[in-house]
Amino acid sequence: MIPGIAELIVILVIVLLVFGHNKLPALGDAIGKSIKSFRRAARGADDIEVTPRDRLRSGEPPDDQDPPRSP
Repeated sequence: MIPGIAELIVILVIVLLVFGHNKLPALGDAIGKSIKSFRRAARGADDIEVTPRDRLRSGEPPDDQDPPRSP
């Protein structure tokens, strides 16, 4: 069953109260990127988009910096 306009407005107000107006654009952007990545993976594309934040967590140096030198 698809929610009506009144239900969607209530859901949007609750989301606004929970996340705040400052985080909504970032939340929408993250959801959009997730959906895009999911669709690409569902099509079977081999390329996976990696953000710089993911690279830092994995220990790989960012593109604009040289790898650390050992003493």
